[in-house]
Amino acid sequence: MCGIIGYIGSKKVVPVILDGLRRLEYRGYDSAGIAVVDRGELKIRRSAGKLRDLEESLHSSPLDGEFGLGHTRWATHGRPTEENAHPHRDCTGSIVVVHNGIIENYLALKESLIAKGHRFATETDTEVIAHLIEENTSGPLEEALLRTVPMLKGVYALAALSVRDPKKIVAARRGPPIVVGLGDHEYFVASDIPALLHHTRDVVFLDDNEIAVVTESGVRILDGSGRAVQKSAQRITWDPIMAEKGGYKHFMLKEIYEQPRAIRDTLKGRFSLDTGRIYLEEMEITESEFRSFRKANLIACGTSYHAALVGKFLIETLARLPVEVDTASEFRYRGPLVDEEILTVVISQSGETADTLAAQREAKAGGSKSVAICNVVGSMMTREANGVIYTHAGPEIGVASTKAFTAQLAALNLLALHLGQVRGTLNADGARRHLEALTRVPAHIEGILAGDPHVEEIGRRFFKSSDFLFLGRGINYPIALEGALKLKEISYIHAEGYPAGEMKHGPIALIDENLPVVALACEGPVYEKMLGNMEEVKAREGILIAVASEGCREVESKADHVITIPRTHGLLYPILMVVPLQLLAYHIALRRGCDVDQPRNLAKSVTVE
Repeated sequence: MCGIIGYIGSKKVVPVILDGLRRLEYRGYDSAGIAVVDRGELKIRRSAGKLRDLEESLHSSPLDGEFGLGHTRWATHGRPTEENAHPHRDCTGSIVVVHNGIIENYLALKESLIAKGHRFATETDTEVIAHLIEENTSGPLEEALLRTVPMLKGVYALAALSVRDPKKIVAARRGPPIVVGLGDHEYFVASDIPALLHHTRDVVFLDDNEIAVVTESGVRILDGSGRAVQKSAQRITWDPIMAEKGGYKHFMLKEIYEQPRAIRDTLKGRFSLDTGRIYLEEMEITESEFRSFRKANLIACGTSYHAALVGKFLIETLARLPVEVDTASEFRYRGPLVDEEILTVVISQSGETADTLAAQREAKAGGSKSVAICNVVGSMMTREANGVIYTHAGPEIGVASTKAFTAQLAALNLLALHLGQVRGTLNADGARRHLEALTRVPAHIEGILAGDPHVEEIGRRFFKSSDFLFLGRGINYPIALEGALKLKEISYIHAEGYPAGEMKHGPIALIDENLPVVALACEGPVYEKMLGNMEEVKAREGILIAVASEGCREVESKADHVITIPRTHGLLYPILMVVPLQLLAYHIALRRGCDVDQPRNLAKSVTVE
């Protein structure tokens, strides 16, 4: 969750590191720090708060150096203070470490180090790593790191440098990601791709228990025993401009408006409208294996979990394959029953979500093959999967996921169609009708976005509300959950998503003249039942905001405010329904003065448990 950036090259090191930290601030913004080596002297600057506080400190008292490390923090151990900000030093002041993760045995290690005379200055688990490297140093820095990492229990992505081993950065990974960037006579270490895009698109992803040794002359990768590992660089296709705001006030708003493009790119080249066939090229699972599965487990966290809930409807409807959906953080702790007849589908924007990776490995240990739906090429989840459907959403910087979610829904439609075809439950005509409707979804979203001023006006009316209730049925129930999550994440308003049919089993007690209720009411088999639920809200004087398909006059007669979306195939409404809910959350948060892109206590990628 924290952001790490390191640089060795001919450019001025401090501007490169600060630029990288700006592009990583979505990973953590409790505190920030930088360490550089200048003519054999280690210089460190740290500050609590957001990156701008560090930048102001550097503006008033500049630093310079030949190589260095930077870090932006999402606090796990220790309060978000300047004292606890990274980088952390050893006793000699010659070694510094930046770290993303949790060292579970840090207290025992700390007690052992104190008994040996080490002095600690912070509350963090990370400082233990710096002292361990000091304790293990008797030669090159990478040898000290090789002796240190087996002593660490937990998960970590870390980078270190030492004035005693100049112009070298070492990095290690077990769990959270580390990416090494290969430039033109310059090299980078980072926790995520956006930090590197303005300098290089050629990267190497570290695998668990690997160590990178980065010097002026190149990069070496070692395994846990110190043996050289040959790894090929991967070319990232994202345009650096895609990670800029491009004139929008916030990344979140930009990414909401990028959804038509993200869905088009996710669908591109993966089907034929003439034949209705789906082409999933990065798939090792054969058609006969797809036919042999008796069940699918869909596993994800947060917004991706809501995508998985929609995926259950898609797969069960189109492929008639039973589906179970699990929150990744719970999956491996309930002793899941998995075997070779169960397909595991893991969904993650980053492909590095710790709980989802652990669930994927748990399923693999039971003999299950996995398909990853992911936005990051070469991420750990995709490397461990038996098949991948990449969502070509481009970098998503806003902490609250938007375009990654709708691209995941597009990918799940493709997977469900493919399963339906190979399992013989979906004929060519049915597939063509579905695909024709799917190709129109981006244009439909463009039409919904044109109605943004109307959604903004609704947000202006209700931004002072303290609670919201979101109601949905069937395949749109997960969108009620997602709408509530978006509002909670960025506006800090309490919101609940609920199946509309369950309203009488508790939530109806909350409804009064002060409660806005968002009802998702599109045409379909449960449309009349949804109208009945809306009547129940109005009978108790609730404020009714409806998202409805065009021409649903009954909705217009019942609701206080209506947001219309185009009519589409019944299984595609979730992709359209969620867009106005994203906009509503955005405008309410903006009116409340909240930090839309960097909501409090949250980080973009949850790479630790």
